[in-house]
Amino acid sequence: MRTNRKPVPEKEQITAFRRKFAIVFLSLMLAGFMVNPALAGERFISGYPNLSATIIGANEFSPGEDVTIPVMIQNSGVIQYEFSNPYILNRSDLPNTAKFVIVRLDPGDAPVMVRTGPQAVGNLPGGASLPVQFKVKIAPDAQSGTYQLPVNMQYTYLWNVDQYGLDTLQYYYKETMTSLDLPIRIKPEILLEVISVEQTHLNVGMEGYLNLSVTNRGNEDGKDAVVKLTQNGNSPVMPVAGSVYIGDFPKNAVIPLSYKVMVSSDAVASKYPVNLTVTYRNADGDTLTTDPVTLGVMVDGKIDFSVVSPPAVFNPGTEKTLEVTYENTGSATVYGAQARIITVDPFTTNDDSSYLGDMAPGDRRTARFDITVDASATIKDYALDSEIKYRGALNDDQVSDRIKVPVEVVGVSGIGLLLTPYGVLVIALILIGGVYLVIRWRRKRSR
Repeated sequence: MRTNRKPVPEKEQITAFRRKFAIVFLSLMLAGFMVNPALAGERFISGYPNLSATIIGANEFSPGEDVTIPVMIQNSGVIQYEFSNPYILNRSDLPNTAKFVIVRLDPGDAPVMVRTGPQAVGNLPGGASLPVQFKVKIAPDAQSGTYQLPVNMQYTYLWNVDQYGLDTLQYYYKETMTSLDLPIRIKPEILLEVISVEQTHLNVGMEGYLNLSVTNRGNEDGKDAVVKLTQNGNSPVMPVAGSVYIGDFPKNAVIPLSYKVMVSSDAVASKYPVNLTVTYRNADGDTLTTDPVTLGVMVDGKIDFSVVSPPAVFNPGTEKTLEVTYENTGSATVYGAQARIITVDPFTTNDDSSYLGDMAPGDRRTARFDITVDASATIKDYALDSEIKYRGALNDDQVSDRIKVPVEVVGVSGIGLLLTPYGVLVIALILIGGVYLVIRWRRKRSR
């Protein structure tokens, strides 16, 4: 009996052959493990680390800045393939893990100084990332443009594994280095620098001038520039007029400036901070303001006066001229000084002012006041208040602190007693009485 069979297509024959070959190959390999398990194992997985670096956030900086650049290190390495076998031991390391990673940032040809050295960041598995920070100083005279900062990453990874028998693994590691470039951009900006500082007539409680020279150390030519002086926090130095328009402010230009400032009366002689900024229009037409530059201003002490004459002596019930000698103990000349005496009981005066004139430091002038002492004044030492009005170097009116003028009221004795009003009255009464007695005596004799 004859049976007719359909022919098998060629594609199906090839597929069947591959299946039979695979079964035979796996059977032979398994038999090999069972017969001789001490033979070396085979590499069962493959892959490697793939490190990359990017700057987190903005990568645009200004000349002269101290910045911290955060860099994200990422490992995108993957396992390419894995061969599983019940006789192959599990590995403790993966080949796509970067081990003992050290990251170093270099300046390259950029106008920067990297202040952070190489950083050891440990192990970085495949698919993981971690941030690393570097402190960088941008050069004050850095030209605008885009620069590349090389970042070098040194690490070790699992290169190969051999298995011996059913319980021994031998690891092979390889050390490698990856170098990448991080782009940064230096912005075109004005960089304000103060070359010189000079103050004139600047004393505590007075107005004076602050004279400056500034230059543009940046990489931008400013238009319509205004240089503004402002108070620094609670500094006692405050501008009276704080803005100066200078117009064009090109690179490396040197500009002289002068500001009228005042110093609080509760300050002391010392150096105090003020802030200086520039607002300008850049090449794109945008209006920008620089970061404040802080500079120190030296302030001289307060204008002061002292009484250098000895205490004046008065008697009760008398009137005489009080002479007081004042000395300018400050550090600046005063103009049109005028002293004023402030009297209290038992002193009175009809003229409480006396002109002293201009007084340079160390000069002495004597003021004169007509003073009357009440007859009932207590015998003791007194201190009268006085003050001096004057003009500063900028013609601003000032008044000194109260100055004590010592005065002694003493009792009258001897001939001095006769010169007092009471003494004169007694003498007058005696004389009148004497005259009366003489006239009466003569009348009696004439009878």
